[in-house]
Amino acid sequence: MHSSASDIYVIIPVFNEKQVVRGVVQSVVKEGYQVVVVDDGSAEDISAEIKDLPDIHFLRHKVNLGQGAALQTGMDLAMKLGAEFFVTFDADGQHQASDIIHLLAPLQSKQADITLASRFLAEGSHNASWRRKWLLKLARRVNYVFTGIYLTDAHNGLRAMNRKAAAAIRITENRMAHATEIIAQIKKKELRFCEVPAHVVYTSYSRKKGQSGFYSLKIFFDLVLQKLFK
Repeated sequence: MHSSASDIYVIIPVFNEKQVVRGVVQSVVKEGYQVVVVDDGSAEDISAEIKDLPDIHFLRHKVNLGQGAALQTGMDLAMKLGAEFFVTFDADGQHQASDIIHLLAPLQSKQADITLASRFLAEGSHNASWRRKWLLKLARRVNYVFTGIYLTDAHNGLRAMNRKAAAAIRITENRMAHATEIIAQIKKKELRFCEVPAHVVYTSYSRKKGQSGFYSLKIFFDLVLQKLFK
């Protein structure tokens, strides 16, 4: 573990993930990082599942605002706590805590301001269904249309950034369109970025929690409206 692990904060937005949240948070804690858990208005008692774990900072939205809003809340707290590096990490169990160190490396060597995980790079892996791969392929093209940046992966919630990038990026899209918004801000703020291989493991649980085709279309129309009226 890097010597400045205490300055690395992993933000985990949670919405009704009681079944898996302890295992996810525990896997990150074991790597030695600080963890900010943002309960985004869950009906379940999330705090009871993790309150005995060390290095946890817990926040709760009274109502469900969406993943984008939860990430911004977590990043704001980590900034106040003095974080030098910020990592966003999904709560459904599909991300691997062991990948975090690889996303941090280009930041710590000052080669990039933000790193984006990719399951489709040569050293990455995934067990996505053909339908999800098709949706992700389409999402990559949609991202390019709205941001001008063509990535190998899309809507991957695993990313890391330094303090400069965290201060420059402001998430205003509360729900899932925030993933494209972040990419757009990378270009607008002229932040240095790179993709890093990562491993995505879909379980029966995370497949149920995943985005439907209908929800992917909703993201697209949210982006269209954002483009037209902002």
